Amino acid sequence: MLGIGIVAWIIIGGLAGWIASKIKGTDAQQGLLLNIVVGVIGGLLGGWALSLFGVDVESAGWFFSFLTCLVGAVILLSIVQAFTRKK
Repeated sequence: MLGIGIVAWIIIGGLAGWIASKIKGTDAQQGLLLNIVVGVIGGLLGGWALSLFGVDVESAGWFFSFLTCLVGAVILLSIVQAFTRKK
């Protein structure tokens, strides 16, 4: 994912963060900026996880980068929800 520009990071990250927040039910708590942050950090998390399995994310294209961000963002939101749940 490092092969695409910063504008692409923002667009793909924002879209992936927004869809992930819809999937996890946190959309009402997040704004545009937090969706972008979640998507970009999710992309880094997903890219790191896939690199452990030897998957080359950088040369896979926009769609694979989006899927990587989406899966990473869902994982990130799941982790955050696990730590912030009231007992």
